[in-house]
Amino acid sequence: MADVEHVQVKFFTKQEQYSVPDTLFSVPASVDSKQLSQLINSLLQGDAKTEGDEDLVKFDFLLDGEILRTALNHLLQEKEVSSEAVIELEYVERQPAPYPENSLLHDDWVSAVQAAGENILSGSYDNTVRLWNTQGEPVMTIPAHADPVKCVAWIRHDTSDIESTFVSGSHDQTAVIWRWHKERNEVDCIHVCKGHSGTVNCVSVSPSKEKMCTVSWDKMLKLWSADCLPEDEPESDRPRKKKKTAASKAQTRVPILTLSGHNDAVTAVQWVDDTSVVTSSRDQTVRIWDLKQAVQSNLLQGSEAIFDVAYSPLNGLLVVASASRHIHLYDPRSKEGAVVKQSFTSHTGWVVSVDWSRNNEHLFLSGAYDSILKLWDIRRQDFYVHVFLDLLPKAPLYNMHGHEDKILSVDWSVPELILSGGADNNLKIHHYNVTS
Repeated sequence: MADVEHVQVKFFTKQEQYSVPDTLFSVPASVDSKQLSQLINSLLQGDAKTEGDEDLVKFDFLLDGEILRTALNHLLQEKEVSSEAVIELEYVERQPAPYPENSLLHDDWVSAVQAAGENILSGSYDNTVRLWNTQGEPVMTIPAHADPVKCVAWIRHDTSDIESTFVSGSHDQTAVIWRWHKERNEVDCIHVCKGHSGTVNCVSVSPSKEKMCTVSWDKMLKLWSADCLPEDEPESDRPRKKKKTAASKAQTRVPILTLSGHNDAVTAVQWVDDTSVVTSSRDQTVRIWDLKQAVQSNLLQGSEAIFDVAYSPLNGLLVVASASRHIHLYDPRSKEGAVVKQSFTSHTGWVVSVDWSRNNEHLFLSGAYDSILKLWDIRRQDFYVHVFLDLLPKAPLYNMHGHEDKILSVDWSVPELILSGGADNNLKIHHYNVTS
């Protein structure tokens, strides 16, 4: 490979506006993505000349689904592709770096964040849930719990609706369902869900919005109704109520189903579909549960305490965050057992929160105790070949700095907004330009 000076390359793209002639090009084997990007730009522009790099469209190049970030001959060597073969390279417009947009200060740690439409929920160790708009303006602060808030999730949120509903979970061992009347900017505490004997670490709402699951330090997974009863009560018949504590006006709700199996605190839960969920635990396992049959349907064994798991309906894959400082990619459909499909290593502290992009099957976020928010692309190689042919960990697409203490929660529910909450009492908002 080292003696090869040129290789034959054919380019193709799914982005029709950037299509180039379907011909062979002879390029140096040592070419990198920047040089290939310049070549594509010259083909697109023809005789037009550019004054500098700012006029060029930046592209990423993929060989068999893996993004080129080193010299082409190194990637060919890694993938054992013959230099005499015609190399087919796919190219896509490179995603620009997210940029910081806002920082929203709380009175204590920001332990939970989730966006929906034009609003953001945050939960804090000051026992409150806060509502914001996506411009970073405060909407409401709710004295939600008797102890720190650990998790929040939207149940129903539509910009055209008069009301929205959401849920919060706390160290006080409860999950509370709230109804927010937008025009009056008032919230009612509708139900207090009781049944856990430990901190409610995570709550997740089903795709149908009819059910929700909670997991806890008590090692249990519980299924609840997410209905915001009394749903048939006419708006005109509702008495206007003065502000009171959450529990004083709420009905107590009990779980529909309780499932046990984890041997330590359950740290995260997410719905896979309307009848199954995935959970992670400090017992070093990820488990998938069939709620219809009330049984565990799959078990993935790790080697360290697991703090978060995220499932993508776009690709059917799981990303798992752990105390090992690595992020692992699993395919739960695999028949090969608990085999890690990829590993992502860059954080220097515990990775405690991960979340997939909602509109790009290749991208996910991670937040860690090293105070850095990272954006990853699963198409990247696990390793790159250094000049001395040493195998070194691959870097993420982007590192987003700004937090001054450990990151506790990340969210990418709205494609244009990357959210992170931290022990520096801040909710950070990064804007992400979504390209086609």
